[in-house]
Amino acid sequence: MSLVTVGLNHKTAPVDIRERITFGPDIIVGALRSLSEQPGVDEAVILSTCNRTEIYCALNEENDDSLGRWLGEFHGIELETISPYLYQHRDQASIQHLLQVSCGLDSLVLGEPQILGQVKSAFNTASDANSSGKLLGRLFQHTFSVAKQVRTDTAIGHSPVSVAFAAVSLARQIFSELSDQTALLIGAGETIELAARHLHQHGIGNIIVANRTLERAHNLANQFDGYAIGLTEIPVHLAEADIVISSTASPLPVLGKGTVESALKKRKHQPMFMVDIAVPRDIEAEVGDLNDIYLYTVDDLQEVIDENLRSRQEAAEQANEIIEFHTQEFMGWLRSLDAVGLIQGYRRKAEKMRDDVLQKALKQLEKGKSPEEAMQFLANTLTNKLLHAPSAQIRQAGHNGEEHLLQAANALFQIQDTHK
Repeated sequence: MSLVTVGLNHKTAPVDIRERITFGPDIIVGALRSLSEQPGVDEAVILSTCNRTEIYCALNEENDDSLGRWLGEFHGIELETISPYLYQHRDQASIQHLLQVSCGLDSLVLGEPQILGQVKSAFNTASDANSSGKLLGRLFQHTFSVAKQVRTDTAIGHSPVSVAFAAVSLARQIFSELSDQTALLIGAGETIELAARHLHQHGIGNIIVANRTLERAHNLANQFDGYAIGLTEIPVHLAEADIVISSTASPLPVLGKGTVESALKKRKHQPMFMVDIAVPRDIEAEVGDLNDIYLYTVDDLQEVIDENLRSRQEAAEQANEIIEFHTQEFMGWLRSLDAVGLIQGYRRKAEKMRDDVLQKALKQLEKGKSPEEAMQFLANTLTNKLLHAPSAQIRQAGHNGEEHLLQAANALFQIQDTHK
């Protein structure tokens, strides 16, 4: 039995290829059934996110190329179209890859925690579809345990490495409890959406989204139980905001010193935390000179991000050491499966010898032999039969000078090495 991973990700394939090879919730179960029906595939799990599509399979025969072919055929794409972007891992490399993916070491943002939840979801879907069995079940449970250890024993996820995350982390340092705070988000692009998501996850009290296009502001605000305003309404609502995060494409500042001064008076000079992520700036630089204003620019955040990225890279080295150890641990379990069949076969052979000799001993009793004679016959005959083949092989190994076989026999049978 072999473990094989075939897939593509943000490092190997452009987005126009990745988006053609995704498995949405509506097709994933059918895909798992189709994949499980492929020759040689015993078990299968499909992991599909915006940044990667990977299939993990337990194979009982060599058919690696057919996995990539199936991936293309399922989506109506020729293998030649996607093969330049595909990677393939087998056994130890496959185990190590899954561990690295689940720990966020293979993510677009190093150490991001969301991928572990996506891996768990992929495995649960496969389990529900009965496409995952003993081997992949053991592998994925092992993976979840290792990922938890990496999160606990390293700082891989402790430091923000995105602008939005860094902004929210700074806000949490200034306002230890966000549930009583209101955040004004200016803009409705990806960075502002990420900031809104992080704020919402950390229990922000209220979210106001201001944007030039009110419809986009409404769409974003509705996701996080907030409300939307136009850019021209900012002066009316600014005094409500304890946190202001701005990221627009405006060529001119959208928030000036005078507007902020007015808001501070209304707030009776309660502190305001502002982050200007835009380039060029959305908030006039002079705003930072005001008392009770904590203004950070994208450059200030970049320093935080660079330092945190270095911290995560150091943590990633520690994580890789943990992963290497647990990869070898799982490989040991995987190799032990090869011995199971051998042990079972050896036991069946020994049990057949036992049964044959026992029948002969019972017949001797029927013919009038004494119990002592029958037992002596059983013991001697069974011992000779069990030792005959190993003794002959050890003798032949000694004759041929096969020292490694003699050492193996000594280890297997735990006997004193007397051949020297």
